[in-house]
Amino acid sequence: GFPYFVRGRDSVREYITKLFQTSITMYDGAMGTMIQKHKLEEEDFRGSRFKDYHMLIKGNNDLLSITQPKIIQGIYEAYLAEGGSQ
Repeated sequence: GFPYFVRGRDSVREYITKLFQTSITMYDGAMGTMIQKHKLEEEDFRGSRFKDYHMLIKGNNDLLSITQPKIIQGIYEAYLAEGGSQ
């Protein structure tokens, strides 16, 4: 079942360490924060593909894989270069 932790009895660090050592585990970085560092505007989100789209799309980070693939690639490459952190 779901792991319930009781302060003073259970170690979350121990649980996570065991999980990462015994299972295929994925750890996701703060993608939104990394995107925000680029200070993108509406035009950046639109790119040429959605230039004439009838709605505002700034903040739709999923579209950046299409309109700004180099930015998204750069973020993932930075994660890979950094590796795991403690």
